[in-house]
Amino acid sequence: MPEITAHHGLFSSTDLHVDDTGGPGRPVVLIHGWPLSGEAFAHNVPALEAAGYRVVTYDRRGFGRSDKPHRGYTYERLAEDLEALLTELDLRDVTLVGFSMGGGEVARYVTNHGTGRLRSVVFASSVTPFMAHQPDNPDGPLPESQAAEMTAKLTADQESFYDDFTRQFFSVDGVLQVSEDERQKALALCLQSNKDAALACLALFGHTDFRDDLARIAELGLPTLVLHGDGDATVPYEGSGKRTHAALPTSRLHVVAGAPHGVNVSHADEWNRALIDFLAD
Repeated sequence: MPEITAHHGLFSSTDLHVDDTGGPGRPVVLIHGWPLSGEAFAHNVPALEAAGYRVVTYDRRGFGRSDKPHRGYTYERLAEDLEALLTELDLRDVTLVGFSMGGGEVARYVTNHGTGRLRSVVFASSVTPFMAHQPDNPDGPLPESQAAEMTAKLTADQESFYDDFTRQFFSVDGVLQVSEDERQKALALCLQSNKDAALACLALFGHTDFRDDLARIAELGLPTLVLHGDGDATVPYEGSGKRTHAALPTSRLHVVAGAPHGVNVSHADEWNRALIDFLAD
């Protein structure tokens, strides 16, 4: 199925591009990071499919091959888009894997739509619990000055911004952990995004508080894996993955040593094994 309609409007609808391996296996839905697309999981889908799972990826509205509307860039609407996908494909007993910005969609989905279709969730290099560094969130890893600088640079020259961003995305201590070819593939995905959507989502994941959402997941006892690289310079582990695990006392934690933000590419074998081991339980 190449696309689903995530939102029906009076004058227009929003279609999302979907890739679905199909088959009878238990479904795993991979939700990509900013500003990429479902193609960012190219190193992960084959391993999951080989392990017997039905793997679904999709491009967030405004990104990749999906429609790029002028509005709808809130976590409430993005969670609705995810619900539309699960409903359209009639997926049940699902594991949601939210990578980076996608971790926010997982958290808000559970709060707004419950666990009726879910088996478990994964927060991978996730922006949870709250990125913004501010008085009531002193451990937030994103200072407002850095957020403002990112916004200004993306607004001024998106190609230059994404070139720098993909280097950080795949680097630890300034050293690239993937081939230049892999970085160029990610850069091409970034350039598929709509600039207005990218700016809206940059503000969104940088300033959305998911602490109550994680408390809800903990209350429900939903099986959870936290998966993060300890060399992540984009969404630092100490301010995100470590805090997410602490907020979910029964969650399983897997830290990939020496791995950057794009750990699912740089350390794909270990990332895939950790996820498949969790799915098998």
